[in-house]
Amino acid sequence: MPEAMRIRAVEKDGVVDARVQIRHDMESGSRKNDAGELIPAWYITQFTVEVEGREVFNAQLGPGVSRNPLLHFRFKDGLKGQAIVARWEDSRGETREDRGVIE
Repeated sequence: MPEAMRIRAVEKDGVVDARVQIRHDMESGSRKNDAGELIPAWYITQFTVEVEGREVFNAQLGPGVSRNPLLHFRFKDGLKGQAIVARWEDSRGETREDRGVIE
């Protein structure tokens, strides 16, 4: 199981500034190993963030995204103390969900 995502969300003047670092190797499928064989593709395909059951961010990612990507976004109507839930699914069908709190 991949490591937990790092979630940081700070509310100021009604706008939440959020950063999520996803821990994932993100293989494109075009690199080769030492034996010259292609390393199979393995990357995040879907990423969503919810606050109090309301989706505030949604992204479809692909093989061109770097290892351990850092996503930065803003949204309105989040309040300090509310839970923020980040989820991803990758090309192998693996999923991960992590939670944070808006500061």
